[in-house]
Amino acid sequence: MREFTTPALVTLGPHENLTDIVFRNAAERPDAVSFSRKVEGRWTDVTAREFAQEVTGLAKGLVAADVRPGDRVGLLAKTRYEWTLADFAILTAGAVTVPIYETSSAEQIAWNLADSQAVAVILENDNHLATYDEISSDVPGVRAVWQIDRGDLDALAQSGSAVADEEIARRRGELSGAALATILYTSGTTGRPKGCELTHGNLLFDAVTTTRALAEVFGEGSSTLLFLPLAHVFARVIQFGTVVSRARLGHTADVKNLLPDLAAFRPTFVLSVPRVFEKIYNGAKTTAQAAGAGKGKLFERADALAVRYSQALDTGRPAPLLTAQHALFDKVVYSRIRHALGGQVRYAVSGGAPLGARLGHFFRGAGIPVLEGYGLSETSAGTTLNLPDSMRIGTVGRPLPGVTVRIADDGEILVQGDSVFRGYWRNDAATRETLEPAGWFHTGDLGELDDDGFLRITGRTKEIIVTAGGKNVSPAVLEDSLRSHPLVSQCMVVGDQRPYVGALITLDGEALGIWKKEHAKPQDATARDLRDDPDLRATIEAAVESANRTVSRAEAIRAFRILDVDFTEEAGQLTPTLKVKRTVVAAEFAPEIDALYVQGR
Repeated sequence: MREFTTPALVTLGPHENLTDIVFRNAAERPDAVSFSRKVEGRWTDVTAREFAQEVTGLAKGLVAADVRPGDRVGLLAKTRYEWTLADFAILTAGAVTVPIYETSSAEQIAWNLADSQAVAVILENDNHLATYDEISSDVPGVRAVWQIDRGDLDALAQSGSAVADEEIARRRGELSGAALATILYTSGTTGRPKGCELTHGNLLFDAVTTTRALAEVFGEGSSTLLFLPLAHVFARVIQFGTVVSRARLGHTADVKNLLPDLAAFRPTFVLSVPRVFEKIYNGAKTTAQAAGAGKGKLFERADALAVRYSQALDTGRPAPLLTAQHALFDKVVYSRIRHALGGQVRYAVSGGAPLGARLGHFFRGAGIPVLEGYGLSETSAGTTLNLPDSMRIGTVGRPLPGVTVRIADDGEILVQGDSVFRGYWRNDAATRETLEPAGWFHTGDLGELDDDGFLRITGRTKEIIVTAGGKNVSPAVLEDSLRSHPLVSQCMVVGDQRPYVGALITLDGEALGIWKKEHAKPQDATARDLRDDPDLRATIEAAVESANRTVSRAEAIRAFRILDVDFTEEAGQLTPTLKVKRTVVAAEFAPEIDALYVQGR
């Protein structure tokens, strides 16, 4: 199939905008809990009325600070309640939010603020302020800086007490669906960030469409704990979606204490990127193995049975014996995984990168169906999505209602719909390269549509490796398989204009500690000490061989290097959604890549 359209569920009026959802909730369900906010270690409820009042107060403060309709305001903070509050306040004042990742370098902050021509910026803490001070002379257009942790938002709201309610109502009334809501800078794996212009209509359409399509997930009494960066479009649309659907939303950026937060918050659904699901699976497997051979074997059996049970769901009702075995493993294995996520999770939503069919089957078999979707910043996040009653594991689902997906002759995925952005900020050339006058957006991703309209991602045009022998290789399949091994943290497949395919592999620190015990290695030995250890190489070799079975012989990895450091977001090698920045890694580890073709396998 070359093209598929899902009929629209909603038609938005020309003057509907993102601020409407806040004030509609306050008017219709004022006492309903919209948020749970963590204060001094305890979750405190915030009602729809209270949130609307806080948004209004902060918006008045922005008006008093001479932030005008259409002005850009930077927002640099971790995922926290104040991020969402500030975002809606900026929009309510008629201004435009410019999200900045809280891990951004000084150069990145300067680029986002200068390129967007921001007039103000909201920062989180002293470290952010110190980084901003380094580049303040490069952004002369910024007139005001507010810091969340020193109470500036409260002071800002107080400063706007003299601003009339009518002024806020006027600004909101002048907003239309076509009005610019945000400039979202891509954090892609190649090139300098481009600012995606997303309108109120783009984001509202995606939020309303997604939540209606996922009515079973976002229904009455639903809740989620958001831990992905809100500067990313995926988390941002879920933020808007929870307000649209009146689901309860919590925030946390403390990923190290994520499990205790999930246990206390008890969400009914979670959203994440595939790497987090991989870590949950690998962590459960590693913990079982560390508890002894018996527990390790038990997990292996439970793992295989979960996959078989999920696959059986695709072909009909599982056989009675399989169902009975599944019920037994549910009590001793799967329930513990659900308990670690708070005990009430009914669904998970995954995006940002391919999840992998085997991992999808494992989690569904363990009682947590992962609804995998696909989208980009330029499409307001959601483009396709698996739904509870329309799910095909191994694909990223059908187009969302009102969205059309087309496969071009060269295999590139094209998207058309009301969620598609209007262009790149101050970059007409880049807009012309990717956005056709008829509204078709060229994603740069490669894919296939099956006969039922389910989309399968097969690669990315800019990441296709062409070996010296002329073989085209998509690295994603190999990399996804390698990362499923507990000992592998990250990997990057290489081989462009080289005689064969190779791979750089980093190790998971926690799994390495357990591996050292099992193989009688010194506990103080590091990845650098062990990278050439025959036993370690044999373990990784087995993982490579397993990955190679997913591709043809010509595409198989013939040489690999174990690195003595891991890729991290802080070091600039990963994006905030934990995807490898290929150009950065290729430059930084060029000697390691060259060594793959000196020593061979």
